Amino acid sequence: VQLVESGGGLVQAGGSLRLSCAASARTFSSHVLGWFRQAPGQEREFVAAITGSTGNTYYGDSGKGRFTISRENAKNAVYLQMNSLKPEDTATYYCAAKRNEFRLRYRTAYDYWGQGTQVTVSS
Repeated sequence: VQLVESGGGLVQAGGSLRLSCAASARTFSSHVLGWFRQAPGQEREFVAAITGSTGNTYYGDSGKGRFTISRENAKNAVYLQMNSLKPEDTATYYCAAKRNEFRLRYRTAYDYWGQGTQVTVSS
């Protein structure tokens, strides 16, 4: 499975961005898809995940109420809509995929990763 993120960039605080991730696998629709982020000097942090079978969504504390994850299986795509962005949201955002729903908040549980897209929020 290859994952390619896009949509990052520079935005002012309070603004919005929509990240996209395109996957190559035909079995994409059955995978759990997640978004993580990593700021310089910090560990990679869980942001959100969406299951393949039911489309259930899960969020980390950092984006709860501001971020929305969604997927479009027909396009092999997953999205992260980020609203009310804050300077502390500045990080590299990574798309990830895993085959089952266990431990979906844990980065070590994911099987595939994209290269990341940079999000910078200015104050």
